[in-house]
Amino acid sequence: MKFPGSVLVSLVLFVSETAAALCLSGAYRAAGDRMWQWLTLLFALLPCALVQLSLVFIHRDVSRDRPLVLLLHLLQLGPLVRCVEVFYIYFRAGRVEEPYVSITKKRQMPKDGCSEEIEKEVGQAEGKLCTHRSAFSRASVIQAFLGSAPQLTLQLYICVLQQEITAARSVFMVLSLLSIVYGALRCNILAIKIKYDDYDVSVKPAAYLCIFMWRSLEIATRVTVLVLFSSVLQIWTLPVVLVNFFGFFFYPWILFWQSKSPFPENIEKALSRVGTTIVLCLLTFLYAGINMFCWSAVQVKLNDPDLINKSQNWYRLTVYYMLRFIENAFLLLMWYIYKTDVYLYVCAPLLVLQLLIAYCMAVLFMLVFYQFCHPCKKLFSSSISEGLLSCFKFLCFICKPPKPTTLTDKAEVKTENTDDAWSSSKTTDGQKGSPHPSVSSNA
Repeated sequence: MKFPGSVLVSLVLFVSETAAALCLSGAYRAAGDRMWQWLTLLFALLPCALVQLSLVFIHRDVSRDRPLVLLLHLLQLGPLVRCVEVFYIYFRAGRVEEPYVSITKKRQMPKDGCSEEIEKEVGQAEGKLCTHRSAFSRASVIQAFLGSAPQLTLQLYICVLQQEITAARSVFMVLSLLSIVYGALRCNILAIKIKYDDYDVSVKPAAYLCIFMWRSLEIATRVTVLVLFSSVLQIWTLPVVLVNFFGFFFYPWILFWQSKSPFPENIEKALSRVGTTIVLCLLTFLYAGINMFCWSAVQVKLNDPDLINKSQNWYRLTVYYMLRFIENAFLLLMWYIYKTDVYLYVCAPLLVLQLLIAYCMAVLFMLVFYQFCHPCKKLFSSSISEGLLSCFKFLCFICKPPKPTTLTDKAEVKTENTDDAWSSSKTTDGQKGSPHPSVSSNA
């Protein structure tokens, strides 16, 4: 049985980041910065509450008679209880013979065009551990993009305004960045396992390294660009954030309304129509929060039973990174034009160049992952190099200016005039060469 290391990592990041947020908010209160104190507490407690809700929802604790567990969730101690339960199950597994086991069928990755199906016995303990891993993975994603990402942006913004990086704030920002990167990594792994649920997927260390580098550079660059822009153009920060967020929030709903599919009813049997709508809104809310900072490997599809788009869409990936690069470059240009005296001792052109190169490096690691390190690359209908090439050809075809119609019309008119002149001259020559029939008969 596999050691539940992902559960332990999620718990350590959750507890350490929450404790650091509480300590830093206390420091802001002591310094008299009430606004920074309440914002730090908000970005710390809101994801905590959402994490408790997700754990309760996945484990279906409401429909079970577990009042103590629900009370501990209300006290924001749900992850601690779940982690204790996970290790209790793990260390007791194998000591007591299980009454029954379930058999799962998984297909191996194709080798030489052949894919074998293997059967595996899964006991109750292993099934419970799998449920806990899945729950903690989703909780890590919620914690990362609804708490750690806004928190990191806020603390970096405070550092820029105060022109000071304290030890407590730097430790907190490092923890927040690690939490975001880990949440993005779990999001990638979840997307792979959901899309290729029929296959036995094993992720190699090289794939983890590529994802870590890809997500670290992408998220760090994105947060830095947003902070630099908001530090000089505070008025325009809210429109930029709202356009990004609501654009990604309503995009799955627009696709759902265009498909004219019936309202999904099979999410949870115990949920009413209103409860299902709330769950779907929270899902799209999380989807928008992820896409605000990085590419979400999981694409929401509301008319699918699994709520996930399982097709590999290279076109959407290409468009996202092209538009995001253009947006980052535009925000950096606005910062460069309107920068204040705060950045007097900063080499602005060098900083802009470094951020753009860092974002390109993130895209490079992403390409390496999909081309060489993806665990299911043999199942792709086309490689990412072929997909990106076809996308660029399509975009170039769209952007290619049409030929001017005036020149073609002039050419056609000139050709018609030439043909008419040639036919008239031929007729004239014919008349000159052959005498009139009456004249020849008289002769």
